[in-house]
Amino acid sequence: MPPIVTTAEIDRPAAQVFACATDPSRFSQWQKGVEDGHLEGPADGTGVPPVGTRCVTTRRIGGASRPVTSELTHIDPPRTWGVRGTDGPIRATVDVLVEPVAGSRSRLTISVDFTGHGIGKILVPLMVRREARKEMPENIAALKRLIEEG
Repeated sequence: MPPIVTTAEIDRPAAQVFACATDPSRFSQWQKGVEDGHLEGPADGTGVPPVGTRCVTTRRIGGASRPVTSELTHIDPPRTWGVRGTDGPIRATVDVLVEPVAGSRSRLTISVDFTGHGIGKILVPLMVRREARKEMPENIAALKRLIEEG
């Protein structure tokens, strides 16, 4: 199945959009079900986390708070960023692309795909993808408001 892709134009420069969209400590401000998030490990001398850095988010799943770990697969600020889930029955792969457009506007594209392990093989096609298709436009709209109003 193809990934779920959502796009929005945001009235802010690419660096500002990228900084907010890829900061796990801010995910709870715009992603439904996220309670907390952080990167584990030091950034390099430039302040950019290296590929392989762990991204840990606490998500509300099935009525309980559960930590979910991903690994940073690529980063090229202020343009691209991606993570791949490393634990649990449902593992997300998320890619973020920020493109400058006319003036100080940016186009943000977030692509999400899922791999199921164990019970997740059943849940991904039955529930997870459907829920993500519904939530992604809501999440990206919340992120757009957060960035433009912030």
